[in-house]
Amino acid sequence: MGAYKEKNGRNWLAKFRYTDWTGEVKWITKRGFETKREAVQWENDFRLRQAGNLDMTFGDFVEVYKKDRFPRIRKSTVETKENIIDTKILPYFKSKKLCEISTTDILQWQNSMLKETNPATGRPYSKSYLKTIHNQISAIMNHAMRYYSLKENPAKTVGNMGSEKDIKINFWTQEQYQQFAEVMMDDPLAYYCFEMLYWTGIRKGELLALTREDVDLDRKTVTINKTYQCIKGEEFFGDPKTVRSYRTVVMPDFLCEELEDYFRMYYDLQPTDRLFPVDKAYLNKKLAQGCAKANLPRIRVHDLRHPYVKLTTKKYLLQKQKSQATVADNQGFLFYSIQRGPAPCIRSRSGCRDIPVPCRSGGPPARRSGRLPRPALLRCFYAGPLSLSPPAPALPEM
Repeated sequence: MGAYKEKNGRNWLAKFRYTDWTGEVKWITKRGFETKREAVQWENDFRLRQAGNLDMTFGDFVEVYKKDRFPRIRKSTVETKENIIDTKILPYFKSKKLCEISTTDILQWQNSMLKETNPATGRPYSKSYLKTIHNQISAIMNHAMRYYSLKENPAKTVGNMGSEKDIKINFWTQEQYQQFAEVMMDDPLAYYCFEMLYWTGIRKGELLALTREDVDLDRKTVTINKTYQCIKGEEFFGDPKTVRSYRTVVMPDFLCEELEDYFRMYYDLQPTDRLFPVDKAYLNKKLAQGCAKANLPRIRVHDLRHPYVKLTTKKYLLQKQKSQATVADNQGFLFYSIQRGPAPCIRSRSGCRDIPVPCRSGGPPARRSGRLPRPALLRCFYAGPLSLSPPAPALPEM
């Protein structure tokens, strides 16, 4: 054992050799232990982690799990996983040996989680969040089974403590969004941000990553090929959420006109400049302010995307999901047709001229003569029921 007194004569250090995965022999030193026993224990735990021995503690195996898995996933996902592991799992299992965790231990842990309350609201955690917590500990156990020969996954045996059945799809109707848009017109940057989010259905990270070269006003498309993230003060561009998230979104005519005016607000806008140089906290703040001013129910920024993706998800086709398909169906058809065909029109309250919007009836866009209002002053309202059988013409040639 390599436990030695430090030069200050008070603390202990652990210093020893080990063989890494390449077969190279290396020295490792760890300082600051108050007792020799702690230094020796740290060395033993380190060697167990290196050997993949399941006699190690759960806390030590979590470090192995992080080392194996975290380099392969997005930074934002890493942050979420670390928060759940550090606050909801390690306080209960950190000192317990991995191979000794039983179904009874998991059951007792679940019961304690069910009794916990959210510090921010004082209410119990939602079933969907409890499901996420359980999935994380199950993922750690599955990793131990797949790569380190753990015999069984006790978390899987016990079963989940939450479900997705209580997940509610929050969204705004067209009229509600228009009320929100009206109060945001005094803040052009926020107004254009929410216009893009609502009418294209892109995620907020995708919105914040957009550059001038991603928008083609001639072809009326916006290309999604990256996402913006800011974690612990570090800003960077990453890959979209999934492979299918790489896509080209067709924009309605009026949105192209609004973006054209928005671009004129910037002097010497370069192709690689971000179009919306803000962060997610800015969007959350502006959404909260707009909800309060317009007296609308509070939703998340991500909820603006729900009507758009309603009819593009596989889950919608499942019978169990159809119970949620009420007003969201009509709203979904509206957004689904954004990329499917010509757009009818909406009237500006100023009475200047009609602005084309996503197709509802399949007819060509109708216009009235008159002066085009400035996009920042645009006030649009809709009339008439949505068609439940919108046509699906071919997309314009790329």
